[in-house]
Amino acid sequence: MPDFLPALIGCFAQPVAENPTVVMMEAAFRHHGIHARYINMEVSPADLAAAVAGAKAQGYIGFNCSLPHKVAIISHLDALGDSARITGAVNCAIRQPDGLWRGENTDGKGFLQSLRTTTNPAGQHAVIFGAGGAARAIATELALAGTSRITLVNRSPAPAAALAQLLSTNTDTTVSTAALTDPFPLPPDASLIVNATSVGLFPDSSAALAVTGFRPHMTVADVIPNPPQTAFLKAAQSAGCHTLDGLGMLVNQGALNISYWFGIDPDRAIMRAALSSVFPAA
Repeated sequence: MPDFLPALIGCFAQPVAENPTVVMMEAAFRHHGIHARYINMEVSPADLAAAVAGAKAQGYIGFNCSLPHKVAIISHLDALGDSARITGAVNCAIRQPDGLWRGENTDGKGFLQSLRTTTNPAGQHAVIFGAGGAARAIATELALAGTSRITLVNRSPAPAAALAQLLSTNTDTTVSTAALTDPFPLPPDASLIVNATSVGLFPDSSAALAVTGFRPHMTVADVIPNPPQTAFLKAAQSAGCHTLDGLGMLVNQGALNISYWFGIDPDRAIMRAALSSVFPAA
């Protein structure tokens, strides 16, 4: 008798219509013969508690959280993995065999895997724009990987200061903060630049952080997957920088999520190819 009840997984975010995660996840499910569905769900902050309760009641085996829920979701979970505990942000929730829910953070690990195809962050000076969930995850993984110095650039000083304190307490990396000016001058000795904000995300694809001082020795990364070639990355490319789009991070963190949910290491090439079919220029 065929099984007509797939495992349910999805993403809670607002906005979520531009999130291409579903494409690569379901491609991996088909390739590996996993009987599951991945569903994007538009969830406002006011509705997050109800959405989590609904997922639990409907038998979800896990879900992702994206903006603006990566911190708020913690209060709806039973336990945290080490990466989520240190960063104070969750992007992956996993139902445990005993029915309890554990939160993990695969954003930073996915970013680090993508970055290491190009450069080793150890000893580098990284400038990270943003202080939200993605920035917290990336900054934590970079610090743990030996990045010698991190400059956190954010419009609001309090979140950046809190993240700087977190990293200074838990790692040996030197961390400083800076206010986001318009434009922001990049320090000449910075070698790794990361946009961990939502500036440039579809549908506002023409928006970009106003930055001066891109130099050819810099590796410039953007966490935004849609569009893959953001205005921020194009500006860096025109200055001769090496760039990393958000699809690499997206694929790697998605693969880690699948390993948590199903206990397999999925084929990342299949996942990237699925995304490339949606973004031919990626």
